[in-house]
Amino acid sequence: MDKPVCLIDTASDGKLCVQRSALQVLEQIQQPVVVVAVVGLYRTGKSYLMNRLAGKQTGFALGSTIESKTKGIWMWCVPHPTKPGTTLVLLDTEGLGDVDKGDSVHDTRIFSLAVLLSSTLVLNSRGTIDNRAIEELQYVTELTEYIKIKSPDEVVDDGEFVKFFPSFIWAVRDFTLQLKINEKDATEDEYLEFALKLKLGNSMQVNNYNLPRECIRKYFPSRKCFTFPFPTNPDKVSYLETLDPGEISERFLEVTNRFCQFIFDQSQVKNLKDGHTVTGRVLGHLVKTYVETIASGAVPCLENAVISMALIENEAAFQEGLEVYQSGMEKLKKSFPLELNEITCEHQCFSLMATQTFMKRSFRDSDGKFLTSLEEAISQQFDRYLQDNEKASEAKCEGLLSVLSEAMTERINQGFYATAGGYNLFCQDLEDIVNQYNTLAYQEVKIAEVLEKFLQQKVAVTTAILQADDKLTENERKICEERERAVLLEQEIKAQEEKQRQLEEKMVTEEQNNEERVRQVIQKMEEEMSFQQQETQRAMDSKLREQAALMEKGFQEKANKMASEIEELRRNNKEVEDRKSREFAQMIEDQERRNAQNLEVLRQQHRQQMEAINNRPRPSSGGCSIQ
Repeated sequence: MDKPVCLIDTASDGKLCVQRSALQVLEQIQQPVVVVAVVGLYRTGKSYLMNRLAGKQTGFALGSTIESKTKGIWMWCVPHPTKPGTTLVLLDTEGLGDVDKGDSVHDTRIFSLAVLLSSTLVLNSRGTIDNRAIEELQYVTELTEYIKIKSPDEVVDDGEFVKFFPSFIWAVRDFTLQLKINEKDATEDEYLEFALKLKLGNSMQVNNYNLPRECIRKYFPSRKCFTFPFPTNPDKVSYLETLDPGEISERFLEVTNRFCQFIFDQSQVKNLKDGHTVTGRVLGHLVKTYVETIASGAVPCLENAVISMALIENEAAFQEGLEVYQSGMEKLKKSFPLELNEITCEHQCFSLMATQTFMKRSFRDSDGKFLTSLEEAISQQFDRYLQDNEKASEAKCEGLLSVLSEAMTERINQGFYATAGGYNLFCQDLEDIVNQYNTLAYQEVKIAEVLEKFLQQKVAVTTAILQADDKLTENERKICEERERAVLLEQEIKAQEEKQRQLEEKMVTEEQNNEERVRQVIQKMEEEMSFQQQETQRAMDSKLREQAALMEKGFQEKANKMASEIEELRRNNKEVEDRKSREFAQMIEDQERRNAQNLEVLRQQHRQQMEAINNRPRPSSGGCSIQ
């Protein structure tokens, strides 16, 4: 994108709405996305920082009056400067507290959307982080009313939000104070933590003071602060985007560069609850889901969004996997006919590629429904490709026999064999044809079947030539007739044995595919379980740090409450891990059962073919030597 576009706007009825053109941009982004959203009071210079993150001087609108310039949420997608194969999505939000708008509910919804969509949330403010600045963040205290982890009917500890919320950066603009705490030099991060320090006591005044601070400490797992000095002379600030670098404070530029580099290096790829990586396409679905939920008057729910996204993504993963298989096999089809081992080898390769493609995009397919559908679809496709290959092989074999038998057919039409000794001449010519055919068509899957059909077609001619040969005695004719039947039976058995060999080859391939699919399923499950554990550990570490800080500052009651939250988190995590372990075990069991059922079908066909072969009487050799 060479410039930002409006992602979320306000319709004429006052409800939020998503811009279709922006969704179309996101739909084209197949890469993982790092989403950085900036929020803050209007006219505090949010857009300038976002332009710098985009590597541009201009882009997001910077106003030069007291009127809020950005309306809704604007988006700019650019290649990530330090993470190859990743897109950086910048979200510039409408300024909070706009005097013209005067709608605190609208502001809270914009703030909530920024939290829901981002992997890093930048809070932009001016001056200092004092009590007034923190009190203006009433939006933080209302997050649990505007965002739910699970359905509204389920009670969830608000400490769970730490597992799913973005990292937090406070950008303090026009900062003029010295970074000192109790007359000692302090870092920007220490300044932030000092500003978020709680007061002892239980009075309403103390509770109101502590509430927004507690929310920030509790909800956001990692916190960072940057303090920006004045960028230039006050009369030039409104035109910051047009100034030459020489007109801007070196200290301001240094902090800006450090701010951008931190975000480039530390901001993580956006993940859904349960660890599914968010691509531009998925982000578009999330935007649409959340905004439509808000517009309907409901509260956005992380769990419902994940469930909805899982259905969309798993269906798309199924289609992508099937397309990978079909694309590869369609290219292979252009080379039909092929030997069976060649086509099964390619089938195996494309089948595994399809499964890998599916696994990469799918998530929460805990019952294996979509993976099963993919396996069944690939199996059906493979059978069709085998049929297509057999048809191509049959046509090639028939064409070859037609060419090889042209001379013999002409002799038959001319009555060449209808003489004394003609039968032996006919047998010799037929044997030559068969030998040449077997040499030229030895790789064809239909070599035996087509030859059997060819010989069957020659039965009437062979009988007529045999009866017309005056050189043979009646007894010799009977012996020849018996031998002709033996030749046909032998060729029929060869055709059945070839089918048997092909079926055995298919069984071997199927077993190998099954083993690889089970391995991939186990790997996928282990990855999901690992992310679940990391997600919980991240929340646990945050709570433990907070508990230690509370105890150190004498907040024993709050520390005890935090201890209860930690224990509840451990218990919930154990329940989730046990449930997932059961789901995974059941999924593996179901997978292995399906594999066994599919192989049993093939084994049954194998047994039936073996019985048919074994029940055939083995003929003695003789007659026309065409075996």
